[in-house]
Amino acid sequence: SCFWVAVLDGNVVGIVAARGNEEDNTVELRRMSVDSNYRGKGIAKALGRKVLEFAVLNNYSSVVLGTTAVKMAAHKLYESLGFKHVGVVEHYALPGMTRSLLERMFFQVRYHRYRLQLREE
Repeated sequence: SCFWVAVLDGNVVGIVAARGNEEDNTVELRRMSVDSNYRGKGIAKALGRKVLEFAVLNNYSSVVLGTTAVKMAAHKLYESLGFKHVGVVEHYALPGMTRSLLERMFFQVRYHRYRLQLREE
């Protein structure tokens, strides 16, 4: 696993993590985030490319990610990096949710899954 931090003018402006899974030879892109004041400057794309580079250098066959992002910009970013949308889970329960009646009424989260095949196994 790895964690990268984007720093601009001495300030942390973005982060991303990658977690390898040897069972299915994939890397999961996790926790990508860019400070809202620095979005649209290519920082997220650069962070995503670091994860892809890590996957290639370590001979993983694919990179996967899941997101609850509602902004289309996030989905377009993943697709611009080569990821393909492979599914969606309706009524996804975020970690820590209890699935109470109020949560089910007010927090209907869609969880999108993406995959980038680097090479065939």
